[in-house]
Amino acid sequence: MAHSHKMPTDLTRNQELVLGTLNESQGPLSAYDILDRLRDDGLRAPLQVYRALDKLVDRGLAHRLESLNAFVACADAHCHRKGLIAFAICSGCGKVDEFADPVIEGRLGEWAQGKDFTVERTTMEIRGRCADCKQAA
Repeated sequence: MAHSHKMPTDLTRNQELVLGTLNESQGPLSAYDILDRLRDDGLRAPLQVYRALDKLVDRGLAHRLESLNAFVACADAHCHRKGLIAFAICSGCGKVDEFADPVIEGRLGEWAQGKDFTVERTTMEIRGRCADCKQAA
């Protein structure tokens, strides 16, 4: 899950620290997990982490996994993708794979248009077992 995206140059120090922590993580992290990892870097309050996370999510650099109440760095090469974002979450090891599917996005867009529904954000979370966990069972 670790990422190697180039760090944007216009982030605040806290945003850089939080994004760096997410980039280095092998799995999703809660805000308190991030805070624990960054205490030695001067982050002391949950609000500091939540503010940084809000900005990173707004910019598409990080994503919130609703079902886990946790965050991951964006795995998209451009880190700014809008539209459908989907996550496959392994219930065995916790691995998260991010992907986008233009066919599903198109179908949801057609549905929304037919219902005169304005989509603000689309996030799908699929729970199951990854190939490694299935093989280990």
